[in-house]
Amino acid sequence: MKIYTRGGDQGETSLWGQAGEKRIRKDRARVEAYGSVDEANAILGLCVAAARDPELSELLQDIQHRLFGLGSDLATLNEARRIHVTDDDVAGLEAAIDRLEGELPPLRHFILPGGGELAARLHQARTVVRRAERRVVSLYQDEPGPSIHLRYLNRLSDLLFVMARVSNRREGVGDVEARFRRP
Repeated sequence: MKIYTRGGDQGETSLWGQAGEKRIRKDRARVEAYGSVDEANAILGLCVAAARDPELSELLQDIQHRLFGLGSDLATLNEARRIHVTDDDVAGLEAAIDRLEGELPPLRHFILPGGGELAARLHQARTVVRRAERRVVSLYQDEPGPSIHLRYLNRLSDLLFVMARVSNRREGVGDVEARFRRP
């Protein structure tokens, strides 16, 4: 398979629809949505590369597979498409949040994103997942789609926040409280 097709040289890309391939402009809401999911997945790849913790690395790679499927769902117009993320996947994220939060002291203030390298990358991934969620919300305002995508992305950003705190804790790095300037 060739990596380049020249098909996108005029600012369009292919989607799969009910009657086969369909071309749309690359700046459309659907492309923005799956592009943001792809960006989040790439940042998670950086997180995996920085992870020295096998549990966090394995969890991140599982999430990458789910995001790949979610992006695939967004790149097709076929209403009968197989949904690649499920309620069980959301429940899995929630279980991971609950399990990992058990290691953490309660959060009593806002914290700055950062700490160790993995935690900083996880915070970056969290913000990109939030953007992807906003892009899917925009897409689904005009073209309704499965709500499971929004639930998965919403819960994923929560998990990435918790994973960043856990990573810092396991590395002996404390959370840094955000200080607000007083007028």
